[in-house]
Amino acid sequence: MDSSLVLISSDTVHLEGELALPKDAVGIVIFAHGSGSGRHSPRNQAVAARLQEAGLATLLMDLLTAEEEHEERYTRHHRFDIQLLCDRLVAATDFVSTLAETAHLPIGYFGASTGAAAALAAAAALGDKVEAVVSRGGRPDLAGGTLAVVTSPTLLIVGGADGPVINMNREAMSSMISAGVRLEIVPGATHLFAEPGALERVAELSAAWFQRYLDTGGIAAII
Repeated sequence: MDSSLVLISSDTVHLEGELALPKDAVGIVIFAHGSGSGRHSPRNQAVAARLQEAGLATLLMDLLTAEEEHEERYTRHHRFDIQLLCDRLVAATDFVSTLAETAHLPIGYFGASTGAAAALAAAAALGDKVEAVVSRGGRPDLAGGTLAVVTSPTLLIVGGADGPVINMNREAMSSMISAGVRLEIVPGATHLFAEPGALERVAELSAAWFQRYLDTGGIAAII
């Protein structure tokens, strides 16, 4: 499998990303990390590894620059700037759509925490260019009115012990009238899915969802 560091231009900044491209990839999944996280997140790295095993290319990127991450430690004003994160995710989508190695691949988004709102906002903006979305412990409610515009099939994965976020996801589902939405609750899991087997369950559910909607050869049933 080929893996490389890439630079993605978005307005006046350059964002670093890690592109992994399995042989004969059937699609590509772009990761949108939550606040205080980036491409080195061990949780998203673990999910990405499972997607790669399933024949999916992955792009793990930093939605904030190093300087912005430093500012965030003190101001915390970037983490809820969904429009900023959305715009940068759109830029990453444009990047993979023009890169020779990935231009032909169907595109999906994997969003975590506030990154899930950015993923859904970008999916709303790009329409059928985004084939599927998965949210892990996400805050889709932060996407606001754009939820009603989302048409991408969306899987919302929430921990069973993450009560407030379960309610937020259920409320968001009621707004997503144009998308096929499924809520999957992982029993006993908290917000970070740190419990034994919880993250593995997230990875399996995600792989099956993306295979279903990105692999035009037709694959897996949802677990």
